[in-house]
Amino acid sequence: MRLVIAKCSVDYVGRLSAHLPPATRLLMVKADGSVSIHADDRAYKPLNWMSPPCRLEEAPGVWRVVNKAGEELRITLEEIFQDTSYELGVDPGLRKDGVEAHLQELLAANPETLGEGYTLVRREYMTAIGPVDLLCRDAEQGSVAVEVKRRGEIDGVEQLTRYLELLNRDPLLAPVAGVFAAQEIKPQARVLATDRGIRCVVVDYDRLRGIERDELTLF
Repeated sequence: MRLVIAKCSVDYVGRLSAHLPPATRLLMVKADGSVSIHADDRAYKPLNWMSPPCRLEEAPGVWRVVNKAGEELRITLEEIFQDTSYELGVDPGLRKDGVEAHLQELLAANPETLGEGYTLVRREYMTAIGPVDLLCRDAEQGSVAVEVKRRGEIDGVEQLTRYLELLNRDPLLAPVAGVFAAQEIKPQARVLATDRGIRCVVVDYDRLRGIERDELTLF
């Protein structure tokens, strides 16, 4: 990962245009090729970004980040204060607690809880950035990626968004819909999910455990 702290202005040229006037910002270049611009006043979302696949072209005083559609993120550098790179290695991903892991297991065994006609394709479906909790098919045989949380917050929606970006590049799966499933979903997370076309499902863990007990009872 490369981290650059610089005074810069930023212009996005594509389907929409956006401009950030000169200010001191953090520029982040990740190993997957993505570039994002951050301010010091928000926790989770960059001011602007370009998702992979894209290419970074550097020239004196200017960076051009161009994606496959020809859209461009142009960063004009006035002064660079720091430019460092770090090798982070492979991230193991978030580890689920016992309840969350069991919730995923129960939903895999009862996918119709997520939607009528849903069937399970695979648990822990691997992508380049980690495993999707559940990959399912809906009643129309469309692909659905499901992220399972005990408590649904914004970071879980962001995680599912990244998975969907990757999965929708696979012609054998696309189009891939998203479902965010949790025992409780925070209002901010629900708003963000809805804005990104991700359906939210509140899951009753105790009821699912009751289904499991019924199935395991002989008498």
